[in-house]
Amino acid sequence: MARLSTPFKIGLIFGLIGLALTIVGIVRGTVPHNPASMAMALLIGGGVWFVVSWAVATAAVDVEEDLSEAQDEGVSDSL
Repeated sequence: MARLSTPFKIGLIFGLIGLALTIVGIVRGTVPHNPASMAMALLIGGGVWFVVSWAVATAAVDVEEDLSEAQDEGVSDSL
């Protein structure tokens, strides 16, 4: 788990939350009770939450790295 990137860990956490919420929806009866519908609901619920949160976390990490590099270049230019 320590070798995984931070955005992937964040995506995994939110994907699991999406799966849990989808399971709650299945138990409450909002999904038809056939295996294909349940599998599709789980795939969409967990998958979308994973992809979106991973993408946002990746963008945030990239911005932080760019800002850090820009700040380092600004400091070295002024010396």
